[in-house]
Amino acid sequence: MSYNPDESRYTLDDDLTLLSDTLNEVLRSSGDPADEKYIELKTRAEQALHDVKKRVSNASDSYYYRTKQAVYRADDYVREKPWQGVGIGAAAGLVLGLLLSRR
Repeated sequence: MSYNPDESRYTLDDDLTLLSDTLNEVLRSSGDPADEKYIELKTRAEQALHDVKKRVSNASDSYYYRTKQAVYRADDYVREKPWQGVGIGAAAGLVLGLLLSRR
C-alpha cells in the first residue's frame, strides 16, 4: 500500500458534495412527480442527506476543537519543560527515521 498525494486532495466534503449533486440529479430525473411513493422517497432522501451533512459538520467541528486543545496542551508542556520537549522530539524523529529507512 503506497501513499498517493493526489488522493489526499479529495476530502470528505468533496465526497458529500458529489453525493449530494448525484442524489439531486437522480431525484430530479426519475419517477413521476405525482406518484406518492416517489414524493415520499424524495423527502426521505433529502432528509437523510441533510442529516448526514449536519453530522459531518458537527464531527468536523469537534475534531478541530479537540485538535486545537491538544496543540495548546503540547505548547504549554514544551514551554514548561523545554528539554523534555527536545528529548521527545528527538526520540520521535529517531523512530520515524528508522521506520522510513526500513522501506
